[in-house]
Amino acid sequence: MTNRLRPPHHELRGAGRNPLTLALWAGLWIAVLPNWPLWQAMAALPEIGTPRGVLFCVAFGAMIASLTTALLAVVAWRWSIKPAITLVVLAAAFGAHFMGSYGVVIDATMMTNVMQTDPREVRDLLNLRLATTVGILGLLPLALLWRSPVQRLRLGAQLGRNLLGAVAALLVLVALVYALFADLSATMREHTSMRYLINPLNSFYALADLAVQSRARHSGPPQAIGLDARIAPRAPGTRAPLLMLVVGETARADHFSINGYGRPTTPQVELLHFTSFSNVSSCGTSTATSLPCMFSALGKAGFESRDHDHENLLDLVQRSGMAVLWLDNQAGCKSLCERVPNAYAHTPAAGAQPLPATLCADDECLDEALLSGLDERLAALPAERRERGVLLVLHQMGSHGPAYYKRSPPERKPFVPECRTNALQQCDRQALVNAYDNSLAYTDAVLAQSVQWLNRQRASHDPALLYVSDHGESLGENNIYLHGLPYAVAPREQKHVPMLWWQPGTAATATRPATACLKASAGQALTHDNLFHTVLGALGVQASEYKPALDAFAACRQR
Repeated sequence: MTNRLRPPHHELRGAGRNPLTLALWAGLWIAVLPNWPLWQAMAALPEIGTPRGVLFCVAFGAMIASLTTALLAVVAWRWSIKPAITLVVLAAAFGAHFMGSYGVVIDATMMTNVMQTDPREVRDLLNLRLATTVGILGLLPLALLWRSPVQRLRLGAQLGRNLLGAVAALLVLVALVYALFADLSATMREHTSMRYLINPLNSFYALADLAVQSRARHSGPPQAIGLDARIAPRAPGTRAPLLMLVVGETARADHFSINGYGRPTTPQVELLHFTSFSNVSSCGTSTATSLPCMFSALGKAGFESRDHDHENLLDLVQRSGMAVLWLDNQAGCKSLCERVPNAYAHTPAAGAQPLPATLCADDECLDEALLSGLDERLAALPAERRERGVLLVLHQMGSHGPAYYKRSPPERKPFVPECRTNALQQCDRQALVNAYDNSLAYTDAVLAQSVQWLNRQRASHDPALLYVSDHGESLGENNIYLHGLPYAVAPREQKHVPMLWWQPGTAATATRPATACLKASAGQALTHDNLFHTVLGALGVQASEYKPALDAFAACRQR
């Protein structure tokens, strides 16, 4: 007996929308709405303000829709089309938010940052604008998608439709590229960043690029360096070196008053007679790129083209016989400190007093926590290594955005009012700069406290401090915020970093440069490539990897 409440099987088979139709609609949706940052950027190009330019924009949108549809056609089956569209639409919605809100683009470097983001950083990125964007561009169309029944066809019939749809979409793409090749090639050549705004194809391409890069490098442990590392003989009566290397975060050199900035962001550093090197360029525009690169012996070019991972500066110094300690107040050391003693700032040192509640909350600490219990941490290192010398690395939270207001305590905010949201576009420009400058003024206070601690170590060691940031930051210039743009197109604000040096004396020794000589050469062009060799020189560590020509202080030391 036929069940009148359920349609016959042949009617069910033809009911609903064909998966290929859903793929087409998804391609059109993504090309038009989630790609609004791309259309906004293209509208600002002078060549677009003509009828030919408008035609090119429309055709470019059709290219994106065609390519997206062709890719989705491959998975246009009743059981797979909805999950595939969900993935693509959500990726496009999140990409639209971050590209549109902060002016970033998505490439392999940015995707590395995304994958290495920890829960604390995720909290700083959550806001109402993100929820609204993802809701409208992602959840709303997906709610309609999942309510729509999907047509069920025989395997052969659906396969034929999918192949026909994919070929048709690719033919449209090829025809448009052929017809507008001159405009397309000129736009992509003159405005390279546009290719990183094609959403969400940029995200999937970046993931594929990362996969290729990882496979291109040999697996296994990193290649050892510094196999001949040794400590240079010291003159009788001299003390072992203690170098505190402070790795700043997101600090831009042009906002340091010691470099001529018009606001007092570094008053204590200036009183302590730090030497500022005002022309230093970073290795990358993100922590994930710059941090391992600046500790590498390979330099920027060699690091980027390497086919095998290598040990780093910390390994070499430890191999020489000195003590090494990495203290982290951020998302980790990017594998740099795996083979040396290391700890997080929010973890109290053994035998030290608990961290004050004013310094840490929810495993997120102000940078002063790096100095808490430092005596106990130093004493826990092997005595025989400490007697030969110490490299102490402090990895700051610094000026990590977008929640700049969290990077300085309430009592140390000289610049008010400050932006107190992570939706930076909603802030008054001056309030945004105030929040960022407050984080730099707090770094100034932390560096002054670090010098106080170092001075207390002079009975046993010859102390010094080197500060250098990993990369800079954009603060809304040309509607660009944060950092992470591809190095070739990134503005100077993201690549021009501060580098400061302090030592208690002024005269040159075998490891300490003459202060007058340093100040005379402080304007020399330097990069992160110099850091590896400058640190080895400051510690008096000799190794075949050391290159005196790249040691920024070599010419100012005692010969």
